Amino acid sequence: MAAQCCCRKATARPPPEPPPARDVASASSAQLFRLRHLRLGLELRPAARQLAGCLVLELCARRPAPPALVLDAHPALRLHSAAFRRAPAAPAPCAFAFAAPGPPLPALPTAEPAARPLPFRLDPFTDYGSSLTLTLPPELQAHQPFQVILRYTSTDAPAIWWLDPELTYGNTQPFVFTQGHSVCNRSFFPCFDTPAVKSTYSAVVKAPSGVQVLMSATQSSYEEEEGVFRFHMEHPVPAYLVALVAGDLQPADIGPRSRVWAEPCLLPMATSKLSGAVEQWLSAAERLYGPYLWGRYDIVFLPPSFPIVAMENPCLTFVISSILESDEFLVIDVIHEVAHSWFGNAVTNATWEEMWLSEGLATYAQRRITTETYGAAFTCLETAFRLDALHRQMKLLGEDSPVSKLQVKLEPGVNPSHLMNLFTYEKGYCFVYYLSQLCGDAQRFDDFLRAYVDKYKFTSVVAQDLLDSFLSFFPELKEQSVDCRAGLEFERWLNATGPPLAEPDLSQGSSLTRPVEALFRLWTAEPLEQAAASASAFDISKWKTFQTALFLDRLLDGSPLPQDVVTSLSQCYSALLDSMNAEIRVRWLQIVVRNDYQPDLHRVRRFLESQILAQGLGPTEPPAELGPGPPDPAEDPAQPPPALLLGDEAPGALALRDVNVSA
Repeated sequence: MAAQCCCRKATARPPPEPPPARDVASASSAQLFRLRHLRLGLELRPAARQLAGCLVLELCARRPAPPALVLDAHPALRLHSAAFRRAPAAPAPCAFAFAAPGPPLPALPTAEPAARPLPFRLDPFTDYGSSLTLTLPPELQAHQPFQVILRYTSTDAPAIWWLDPELTYGNTQPFVFTQGHSVCNRSFFPCFDTPAVKSTYSAVVKAPSGVQVLMSATQSSYEEEEGVFRFHMEHPVPAYLVALVAGDLQPADIGPRSRVWAEPCLLPMATSKLSGAVEQWLSAAERLYGPYLWGRYDIVFLPPSFPIVAMENPCLTFVISSILESDEFLVIDVIHEVAHSWFGNAVTNATWEEMWLSEGLATYAQRRITTETYGAAFTCLETAFRLDALHRQMKLLGEDSPVSKLQVKLEPGVNPSHLMNLFTYEKGYCFVYYLSQLCGDAQRFDDFLRAYVDKYKFTSVVAQDLLDSFLSFFPELKEQSVDCRAGLEFERWLNATGPPLAEPDLSQGSSLTRPVEALFRLWTAEPLEQAAASASAFDISKWKTFQTALFLDRLLDGSPLPQDVVTSLSQCYSALLDSMNAEIRVRWLQIVVRNDYQPDLHRVRRFLESQILAQGLGPTEPPAELGPGPPDPAEDPAQPPPALLLGDEAPGALALRDVNVSA
């Protein structure tokens, strides 16, 4: 055959996109399809605690005639219909229509070709989800765009939290939020519920009058008369990062690309604590790791029933409002979510078995941002506090616990949420810190991470991608075989159980950690009379929150303490600690419970009613700075002290004796 003339050479096609990594936590057939876009039409029905949805998945098959499309779903989803239709080459815009006063379900997309019904069935998968199998037309060709349209309702879904008005701070409007991490969003909408699959999405949400709707996306428009909100996310994200919140929420700008959203009574505090700070953190992160990719960085504060402290949903970080009581914990937790914008959201772990790729890198980046902004001493204090908690958790789980590995083997049927522990954060951080030390220069490692994000942004990776990129970026380290150093092999870091193989040098924080260690030794190693007399030399009211929390954690580790020591500790600190933020109070009250210290048990009851058990016990109180809490029984002789059950004293009682939130 004659050689082809250079002027007639065909343009080379890009290599085919590789299929996503296998994920034992997903029932889906994600490896057979490419998800191009997903569209959601949602109607919120607070009175029925129900969400009605119409989902359009825009897909291509990776090979001809796939027999079926399998999606992750959940028993809480009731699927009403499924349909198939050919699709245009480019993803269509979001175009849902709602007919007043509102159809039983959101209407199907308008102005598009007719769809034909698809047979479907729901089968059990695990205790956290189901598999939804849809039979596809046999003539479907590879790389041919098509749409699957699903109409459904979701009730009592693990991903969707409905709150009656009395369970909010304002007590005026119902409140709803979603929490998709790790595998809950399959009860929000049928999906490829694996971090290996990413796509853009758009949404239309209809809500009751007076309810503000927000999503982890850019808001496109709002039709006030219809109560319809429109959103779009232009960058591909995994299903677990699609999030929604709706309620009596008001905004306030805190920077050129940031605002806070909160109930009206919380908004002034949230604004005052974060005004200007988020832009400072974003700018520091950009100097280290490259441009912020998500446009806006907004924060919404949620009621105390939000099940975690914070969640890094793109464009809209979710934060529990009780964190507003603690300036330092608020700073660290929000900076951690800022860091996820690069590590976790832009570059994502492909399976939950390697969650450390998001959490360990985000923790490292968080501490680099903190060091740039607040100095090395504060960063070392926070790191010492977290590593203390890591070793505490290791004592509870045992050094041979398989969940202490960075590459955890997830057995079929095990909920990936069970892998969320301090090892993914702190052991992951220690490994990333070790890699940075191999470079000999934190700035050189920042340059590597910047290049890593640029290479893998909007994709999902495995550990080998990170380590191969590291050795390629630093060829001199590859020549030195740093990945095979005895006792510090990369493979051992990933697969050995137990503590980190190396920990960071925290000596730059000694000015803050040394007083904590001295006061702890005073109370636990010296005679009680000397301890009580000498303790006045330590004014813990001037300590940073992390110092006080570290001191209390170590007392808790040593509990039960002699009763006379607990009595003296209470006389010295109880009233002062009771005036501090929730992170401090919960630690002191754990000491009270662990040591059966009766005089302070009423404070435990008060704390539980105002914080942890608010959803089950009635209306919540705002943080202390916003107004008075419930009356203290100790201050009201006419009111008998409430009974607090510490163990098995009654059926269904809360057993608090062995609780330790620090672990």
